[in-house]
Amino acid sequence: MADLALLERRPPGEPPPPPRHRGTLLGGLLRATRPKQWVKNILVLAAPAAAGRLFSRHALTQVALVFALFTACAAAVYLINDARDAEADRAHPAKCRRPVAAGQVPVPVAYATGGALAVLGPATALWLASPAVAALLTAYLGLQLAYCVTLKHLLVVDLAVVTTGFLMRAVIGGVALGIPLSRWFLITTGFGALFMVSAKRYSEAVQMAGQAGATRALLTEYTAGYLRFVWQLAAGVAVLAYCMWALEAGGVPHTSVLPWRQLSMVAFILAVLRYAVFADRGTAGEPEDVVLRDRALALIGAAWLAMYALAVVDW
Repeated sequence: MADLALLERRPPGEPPPPPRHRGTLLGGLLRATRPKQWVKNILVLAAPAAAGRLFSRHALTQVALVFALFTACAAAVYLINDARDAEADRAHPAKCRRPVAAGQVPVPVAYATGGALAVLGPATALWLASPAVAALLTAYLGLQLAYCVTLKHLLVVDLAVVTTGFLMRAVIGGVALGIPLSRWFLITTGFGALFMVSAKRYSEAVQMAGQAGATRALLTEYTAGYLRFVWQLAAGVAVLAYCMWALEAGGVPHTSVLPWRQLSMVAFILAVLRYAVFADRGTAGEPEDVVLRDRALALIGAAWLAMYALAVVDW
């Protein structure tokens, strides 16, 4: 009844107070690392899988290690970012439920845990992987922490930094195994990431119209029309680059039953078009949520994966 009375006395337009969580501190820390977003780190498999070098014991061990280390570094960034943005997150209808904003994880604990993970990730990579992997993880942490502090307030730069984070995930798998990376692979990954990032920003701008400044200050400087232009441009470049990648013969003869690599272009384009439906509606929030909740998109993704796998094994 007391909470109801507080709600009734709250001035119009004032956001509701964040929900109170009674879970354990350890559970809150785990939730603060965004387990649902760990799916993004599957991108570390992209280069080894495309090169057909994923199924040796050494490759699987290295990729699993890189996946775990990148997950730890991303968790460090999430914790430090949530600690810095705790007050702003309390004004957001969804972010107010994050453990730090909701008070389940104290801000000093979030900072300490994030700092520890930020040190342990590159150090472990230097010990168990390679200096190149450690350097890439360090660069990722530096760039993302700079984003938390200042870069997220700079027009266009904020989109580029988040996109680079996705690109680094795709690159690090190749770096760990010494795989040369195709320029078309890098362009497809980079602009595909920009497509999803700008679609997310567009959705935020549409959903938070009139109060965007309370949740992400930079949204007041972007227009919905500009963000729509960005995700449409990025989608077009990603599709073109993927087609060039799929058509890139590389001088190697193929003896498969069907040209699976070229046929995978159809599934890739359909996936982009399906994702664009949510972007156009302003409902393309977290990319992993869009992919996991839409059965048609998941089926298209599975078809693309099957065709590309058949291309890799030359069946």
